[in-house]
Amino acid sequence: MREHITNFFKGFAIGAANVIPGVSGGTIALITGIFERLIDAIKSFDLKALRLLFKGKIKEFIEYTDLIFLIVIGLGMVVSIFSLAKLLDYLFTYYPIYIWSYFFGLIGASVYYVGKTIDRVTVGVVVWFLVGAGTAVVVTLFHPGHPNDNWLYLILCGIISISSMILPGLSGSYVLILMGNYKLVVIDAISTLELKILIPFGVGVVVGLIAFANVLSILYKKYKDQTIAALTGFILGSLSILWPWKNSFDLNHHLIPADRFGHLLENVNAVYFKNYLPHWNSTLVWAIIIAISGVLTLVLLELWANKSSDAELSK
Repeated sequence: MREHITNFFKGFAIGAANVIPGVSGGTIALITGIFERLIDAIKSFDLKALRLLFKGKIKEFIEYTDLIFLIVIGLGMVVSIFSLAKLLDYLFTYYPIYIWSYFFGLIGASVYYVGKTIDRVTVGVVVWFLVGAGTAVVVTLFHPGHPNDNWLYLILCGIISISSMILPGLSGSYVLILMGNYKLVVIDAISTLELKILIPFGVGVVVGLIAFANVLSILYKKYKDQTIAALTGFILGSLSILWPWKNSFDLNHHLIPADRFGHLLENVNAVYFKNYLPHWNSTLVWAIIIAISGVLTLVLLELWANKSSDAELSK
């Protein structure tokens, strides 16, 4: 039961991350120690799983797919998304710099904690770290596309956004913004249950989730250090998205007023950001304090995870 409660809160944290454009649920899964188990569970939905299900071997199916683990994580994500959506909307509307500062500190600290799991640093590992960081930075430089309801493009959106969602350092919601279909899918289609949009997007999500989980699992097992290095680079590169001091613009390059920031995804099809350096004032001081609290949150999570692991080993 204790493990289920712990996993529920890890799922809750992943769900909270996925609500925020720029924060990756995969990053949270990685720093909470469930990333490998999560992708292994997802990739287990294969032909063997189908055979077990069709033969009525429910117990074997549940064990083979680690279904209880997935359900608990999924439940935590759903509860988080529905319970935190309004709170985060309020915080982004009235305290955008502070909320970005918190996640900047949290994700920034994760670069160290994820990177330290690399067993052996080689030239190849360093190269993959630089490739990961460079790729994440390049993604942030793209300007958003326009909405496109073509069914093939919707499938592609589903594949790419879900792959980004489970990939540490890249935000699935942010990638969907870049592809121009965040409002079309997440705001409009879901609220009106527009099946001609949701079905092809859902097909892409299922295909992308299983296929990418298989790829990540293979890479993680065969090339662990290189994979972790690339993921660490992704996380480092994503910090440019989380930089607290940014101006936001709509597709017509018009500046979006700060008091509309929390609602920008509902009012425009897509946005892009331009970072700037802050001036020294009380807001900056509080932002630094809040960023440090984000770092401390991760430190406490790491201590809690290590304590839980030691308790399990002592049994």
